Formats: sequence, C-alpha cells, structure tokens
Amino acid sequence: MISSVVSEWLVNASLAAADAGKLGVTDSVIKFFKDGGPFMFVNLFWLACALAVATERIVTLVFRYNLNPAPFMEQISKLVRSGNLDRAVKVCAMAPNAPLAKVIRAGLVNANRGEIEVAKGVDEAIVEYSPHVTKRIPWLWSLANIATLVGLVGTIFGLIGTFQALGNVPAEQKQVLLSEGISKAMNNTAFALSIAVLCIVFHLFLTSYAKGMVESLELHALKLENLLSRRGGVDPAATELEARAS
Repeated sequence: MISSVVSEWLVNASLAAADAGKLGVTDSVIKFFKDGGPFMFVNLFWLACALAVATERIVTLVFRYNLNPAPFMEQISKLVRSGNLDRAVKVCAMAPNAPLAKVIRAGLVNANRGEIEVAKGVDEAIVEYSPHVTKRIPWLWSLANIATLVGLVGTIFGLIGTFQALGNVPAEQKQVLLSEGISKAMNNTAFALSIAVLCIVFHLFLTSYAKGMVESLELHALKLENLLSRRGGVDPAATELEARAS
C-alpha cells in the first residue's frame, strides 16, 4: 500500500512538473501557493521579513558603514605624527556613518587629556557602536526556525485534511486523493525549508562580515592608543635604529 502510494505520488509530481512547464512560471507559483494552503502565505510574510532584514543589514554594513581602514589609518597616523590633531578629527568627520571613524575620533578628541582618557574614550565608543554593527543579524536565525515550524504545521494540517477527506470517497479514489493530498501538504515543507536555507546563508555572511568589522574597530583603536602614547616623546632606541637605517 505504502509503495503504491509513493509511486502514485511520484507520478503525480512528474505530471505536476509537466503541467508547470505548460502553465508558465507565474501560474506555477500561484498554483504552488494555492495548493499549499493558508500557511504558505504565513511563511510568505516571514520570507518578506527575512529579506527586509538581510537587505537592510547588507546596505548598512557594506555601503553605509564601509570604510577602507588601511588608507584611513595611514592618513590619521601622518596627521597625528605631525601634531595636526584638528585636521585628523576633521578627516574622521568626513565619514560620519562609519563606526571606525567614530571610534578614532573619540580617541583623538581626548588626545590632550592623557593616555587614560584616550583609552576610556575609545573603549566607550567601541561599546557604543559595536551593537550597531551586529544588531538584527540574530533575527535571521530565529526567522529560519519560525519558517520551518510554520511549514511543519502547514504540512500536518494538510495531511489531517487529506485523511479526513478519505472517509467520504469511494475506495478506488482514495489512493489518488491520498497522493494528491500528500503532494500538496509537502508544498509547505519545501517552501519552509527554502526560507530557512536562505536565512541561514544570509546569517552566515552577515555574521562573518560584522565580526570582521568589530575586530577591525578594536585593532585600529589599539593602534591609535599606541600612536597617541608615543606622540609626546621620542624613544632614543628607535631614533638610533632610524639613523642606522638611513
């Protein structure tokens, strides 16, 4: 019985695929959602939420917060070594959205107050702006779980409806209805798993990118602290090494 149902389901799936090719992409998608039932549209809402979160984070991290740290820090280092701190602060103001520029600026404005104040200012800025980099990214993992569970619920309700309908039909039609019901119920599972995979891929990319950005903040903040701590004096050993190198 089970093998015959499975084989019948495979045949119907093949016929559905053939019909999909005849219907066209738009009609096939509409039929796919109608066959799946109301939970398909619930998951469509969660898909829209996931795409909105992923798009907002990609635009923010890759474009709004993007700042090439190597040339930026090289310019800041030259200005600090020459004693032009005001100009260095203005350079940071030229990138008002970048967390790196904000953290470096927090250290520069406290440069004349001593090393402790510089460290405090930098640490406070890192704690303040790091959450802006990582916020809403964990939502994608939760949305993946929600979509999967909603799809499972939709599949179960579809199967329940199918088995209830089997009691009101002749025996020769039960196998056909069962295979069609299972096929339609599985639409929920397929759509839910597709959403979950998409969310996990976005979560993986954004988590890695945000982690690298936060690590860059901490690294260049430390470099700024060391640079400002050496600004006031000259290391005799370093001077001797520079003289030998020249």
